[in-house]
Amino acid sequence: MGIYLSSPKTEKFSEDGENGRLRYGLSSMQGWRATMEDAHAAITDLDATTSFFGVYDGHGGKVVAKFCAKYLHRQVRKNEAYAAGDMGTSVQKAFFRMDEMMRGQRGWRELAALGDKITKFTGMIEGLIWSPRGGVCHEQPDDWAFEEGPHSDFSGPTSGSTACVAIIRNNHLIVANAGDSRCVISRKGQLSLMQAYNLSRDHKPDLEAEKERILKAGGFIHAGRVNGSLNLSRAIGDVEFKQNKYLPVEKQIVTANPDINTLELCDDDDFLVLACDGIWDCMSSQQLVDFIHEQLHSENKLSAVCERVLDRCLAPSTAGGEGCDNMTMIVVQFKKPIGPPASADEQSSQSEPADADSKPEES
Repeated sequence: MGIYLSSPKTEKFSEDGENGRLRYGLSSMQGWRATMEDAHAAITDLDATTSFFGVYDGHGGKVVAKFCAKYLHRQVRKNEAYAAGDMGTSVQKAFFRMDEMMRGQRGWRELAALGDKITKFTGMIEGLIWSPRGGVCHEQPDDWAFEEGPHSDFSGPTSGSTACVAIIRNNHLIVANAGDSRCVISRKGQLSLMQAYNLSRDHKPDLEAEKERILKAGGFIHAGRVNGSLNLSRAIGDVEFKQNKYLPVEKQIVTANPDINTLELCDDDDFLVLACDGIWDCMSSQQLVDFIHEQLHSENKLSAVCERVLDRCLAPSTAGGEGCDNMTMIVVQFKKPIGPPASADEQSSQSEPADADSKPEES
């Protein structure tokens, strides 16, 4: 079997949820790809004042994306920085913790279970995604103790996943990203037009800072790919690119170190979008924001809006490549009022306006 099917799988996994502060809708579709390697998390109440949303786009397999969907938000909440209100530190450590947890006998066992054709967690057939249900996060005690076994020296998976998460705590938004999934917020701009602001940066090997780290760590870039194989420069998993014992985790050829962006939400903010590159390959940030606003005039159900985006992006054939990837998208709409508006200086320092005429980055 090649990387593409003879006809696309257009069945969708969709979900809606809400609490007193926000509502969300999501949808995912396998599309033309031979396997479904996306996963996501949507938890309206990580605690009484905090919501968590994440999109994970796997490559080389689905297990790392599913592992992140199951565990990353739990590790954010368990970190001592979380209780102290330091969300940036908590989420950064959670990203690194994913790589640590996937090592050894227990990591191997968990990844093997997540790779079963029918998972014991949901009973879903392979090709659909695993995701925690929206609602309250029920924390389970888990110290991730070391286990003896034939895979005790397992160094971690060679497959990997992007991770793009948005955490809403009271009226603050924290976005953390590693890879080329993306978070965009729709905020009222000049003349009351809705402007798309990128809250994450696509981590590609040809970015100067990424290229410098890759080369210093002993890697190389060929045809826009790390060591000629990986077309993104940050990811969870991908242990083969994290073998330099003389460098810290954030300076490896490929790192799980996330960019973190924090801003204060205000009444000018309407919704945010988290999506994998299967969407951004086909639509720019501004095009997607405009399309969602247009759809909301006739459709109130956010998951239905997401489904329309997926259908719009799906390619009629595999000839061009764009529109042939797995697609996952979450829309989170804020309930008003949120709070005082951010100052112009604060807004400009925290988010980057997207160019409506710019083409999406190639992957």
